[in-house]
Amino acid sequence: METAYIKRTRNGKINIKAGNKITSVMNWTILGLTVCTIIAFLLFDYTGLNWSTAISETLYNLKTMFLEPQLNHFSWGEAFYQIGVTLGLAVLSTVIGGVIAFFLALMSALNLSKAWLSKTIRVIMAFIRAVPTVLWVLIFAIAAGLGSEAAILGMLFHSIAYLTKAFSESFEEVDKGILEALRATGASWWQVVKSGVLPTTFTYLLSWTFLRFEINFGVAVAMGAAAGAGGIGFELFMASGFYFDLREVGFITYTILVVALVLEIISTQMKKRYFPVTAEK
Repeated sequence: METAYIKRTRNGKINIKAGNKITSVMNWTILGLTVCTIIAFLLFDYTGLNWSTAISETLYNLKTMFLEPQLNHFSWGEAFYQIGVTLGLAVLSTVIGGVIAFFLALMSALNLSKAWLSKTIRVIMAFIRAVPTVLWVLIFAIAAGLGSEAAILGMLFHSIAYLTKAFSESFEEVDKGILEALRATGASWWQVVKSGVLPTTFTYLLSWTFLRFEINFGVAVAMGAAAGAGGIGFELFMASGFYFDLREVGFITYTILVVALVLEIISTQMKKRYFPVTAEK
């Protein structure tokens, strides 16, 4: 439902317009993005491009990939093993990152820490989040070499920054009355965290952690190819860039989609268990 907003002009007249400023900003943003997209397509170099040939070959490649998936260069057992490697990379980076982020979040939450410490940690975490995960992996690859170590360290850095922000915002949502009541009884800082903060925010912490795990699984697939970390991502890179086997690319793509679907089902079940009210809505 649109609302009206009133704007007074310089000559004293009042203009009443339908809608609101938020709707206006959204409309102009969408219009700007549309114009930029059209300009980008117009600036592409289409030299030597045969549209009919390109479209027919693209359709043939998609048909081969998704309608004729097949394993040719490794077995089913190795496929499951590589999926396990990718999941292992995601689990390690998420679990270790979650533990470190939990303590950093306690120090960066405004209602649990000093202002100067909170601001310092927030600035550092913002800087880490601003750097893409791939770049962090390449930075660590200089010291550790390409492989699973560099991939885990790069994913770990970004996971810590992401979860620190998410956890600290959850901590700041805790009712001030609970914290003041605990402090009035003489509870120490850790007792306030254990008895007042954790019980209130546990389900949110669990939800954020699992969300980051889903993100890390997708990143681990990419890092398998970009950083030589192994896993199903490396097999996808070999099938597409080395063997040029579209059927195997299709099979690996389906495998990744199935794993992602299973993770989404698990996430949905967790929401129903820990957020029954939200799930019913």
